[in-house]
Amino acid sequence: MATWKNLDTLASYSELKDLKDHVNIAEAMSGEQGAERVKKYSTPMAAGLAYNYAAKEVDETVLDALSKLADEAELVEKFKELYNGAVINTGEKRMVLHHLARTQLGDPVVVDGVDKREFYLAQQKKAADFADKVHSGEITNENGEKFTTVVQIGIGGSDLGPRALYIALENWAKANNTFKMEAKFISNVDPDDAAAVLASADLAHSLFIVVSKSGTTLETLTNEAFVKDALTKAGLNPSRHMLAVTSETSPLAKSDEYLTAIFMDDYIGGRYSSVSGVGGAILSLAFGPDVFAAILDGAAEEDKLAANKNILENPDMLDALIGVYERNVQGYPSTAVLPYSQALSRFPAHLQQCDMESNGKSVNRFGEPVDYVTGPVIFGEPGTNGQHSFYQLLHQGTNIVPLQFIGFKKSQLGVDVDIENSTSQQKLCANVAAQIVAFACGKKDENLNKNFKGGRPSSIIVGEELTPKALGALLAHFENKIMFQGFVWNLNSFDQEGVQLGKVLAKRVLAHDTDGALKVYSDLLDI
Repeated sequence: MATWKNLDTLASYSELKDLKDHVNIAEAMSGEQGAERVKKYSTPMAAGLAYNYAAKEVDETVLDALSKLADEAELVEKFKELYNGAVINTGEKRMVLHHLARTQLGDPVVVDGVDKREFYLAQQKKAADFADKVHSGEITNENGEKFTTVVQIGIGGSDLGPRALYIALENWAKANNTFKMEAKFISNVDPDDAAAVLASADLAHSLFIVVSKSGTTLETLTNEAFVKDALTKAGLNPSRHMLAVTSETSPLAKSDEYLTAIFMDDYIGGRYSSVSGVGGAILSLAFGPDVFAAILDGAAEEDKLAANKNILENPDMLDALIGVYERNVQGYPSTAVLPYSQALSRFPAHLQQCDMESNGKSVNRFGEPVDYVTGPVIFGEPGTNGQHSFYQLLHQGTNIVPLQFIGFKKSQLGVDVDIENSTSQQKLCANVAAQIVAFACGKKDENLNKNFKGGRPSSIIVGEELTPKALGALLAHFENKIMFQGFVWNLNSFDQEGVQLGKVLAKRVLAHDTDGALKVYSDLLDI
């Protein structure tokens, strides 16, 4: 079995720390040597993607030290234990099986006589069969009319991932004639969220998916009641318009208030659940089951690469290790995710939750405080919008922020126009290429207001087009990156105690069981 140790006890980490500021990226990326770096420092990913890290502060010496760290921290061995069913989530004493929802990487994982791979496949088939029946008109509303819209009611991992994936493929599905139903999402307990979505939907022809593993999530159940009230007032029977994605033991599982229930389990955490029924139900309804299956195929291909011990052939682990070098040796506090694709407009928000909820920890997996920094702050927006927003700080601010670009050679809809001797897509790609070099190399100017120091490291994931398979590979890449970083930092990346205290106090406020500052704030908000 792998040994779990704190980062600062590893000999390879001491060696890595001696390499602080080892590479001057402004010099390394200039002239012909920069051109050679871009050609050399690239690793293939699944689905035709490639991870290019030429503009990162690494060279052969740093990469060799990172490889030693990967070996000493037993990263691949820990991944193998994870996908073979070890109890990796020590906080909740659970296995971590989201990889098993897309492929069987190792041995069968059997719990209480149930093969979990077969369980996940059965639930995928259940979601696919339900979607097919809705699309064919076998399942209809009270008047025998087809449903045209599907609305997901969930929060956190039940919203951010599925929403990001839906937005990412909406245009692709329309261009490829696989678009079946419009999808909408209700997440915030703020009544304005549910009210606005319901006002924009044709209730008589809308399906609603209630997503809650426990069946007790306050925000989700509140929004479900909001929707049921709206349906009832419209003269509709809520039970003919609703289905549930939940656990087999939740109060929603066997209720006759739903058309069907698609099951999840405790071994796939919310922020990793887009590949379960949480994403499968709504994406199969929106685009058809084949599109969701293609997402899973892309993720499965990327997962197989993540099992490679050679970091130069394992883009997920390489990205993770470079991130550790930037966080723990270079001292950079945050990372920006910058997709040059409007379709990925909500992808940074999903990664923000996935990363910061997973590795935003200050104690190790044994509950002991760590003496080194862990997860960075994650933020981002699509380019080129971000260039006209926060790139000023990225270029000339006092903090250096590592950057992760994502770009595609082709647009999804294939509609473009030639303006001033180049198309819009060419202008988009020109901007991302220019930004990488500008951040790395900078520009000297005697006017300090116009001086760019450069030395701002970045990577880019490049693909031909954002397809379902490419999207699955992207999703798995970042999930695996987060997992490997958690292993290096000796964290439990699969629980989230940090979200619990606020929930407990909110229940006290609603029960009017308050005193001190909590009571005054409650009075201030007229609760």
